[in-house]
Amino acid sequence: MTRMTVLHHSNDTAGDHDSLARGAARVALGTMLIVAGTSHLTWARKEFQAQVPDLVPLDPDTTVVASGGVEISLGAALVAVPRRHRRALGRLAALFFIAVFPGNISQFVHRRDGFGLNSDATRFARLFFQPVLVWAALASTRT
Repeated sequence: MTRMTVLHHSNDTAGDHDSLARGAARVALGTMLIVAGTSHLTWARKEFQAQVPDLVPLDPDTTVVASGGVEISLGAALVAVPRRHRRALGRLAALFFIAVFPGNISQFVHRRDGFGLNSDATRFARLFFQPVLVWAALASTRT
C-alpha cells in the first residue's frame, strides 16, 4: 500500500465517523422530538399549556396538541427520511425550534413553572438550550 493510498483511506474513515456521528445525532434528535410530541398529547399536556404565549390566538390546548403532532411528525421524519431530503428537513426542524422559542421566553417572563423549571435561574438557563437544538437540527442533517 502506498502512502497516497493510506492517506486516502484515512480520509474516508474520518468521513465515515463524521457521517456516523451525524446520523446518531439525527436519530437522537428525532427520538427526542417523538417523545416530546407524545408528551404534548399525554402526560405533560398541562405543563406545555403553561408555556403557550398569550399572543397565540388559539386555545392553549389546541396549540399544545398541534405542536405535539408537528413534533412527532418531524421526529419520525428525522429518523426515517431518505438522505436526499435530510437537509431540507433539518432546516424545517430548525425553523420549528425557532417558532416555539417564544413559548420559552413567555415561560421565563411570566414566571410560569413547568418541567421542573421553578425558578428564574432555571427558566433563564433553558433559553440557551434552544439555539443548541437549532444547531443540532442543521448539523445532524447536513449532507
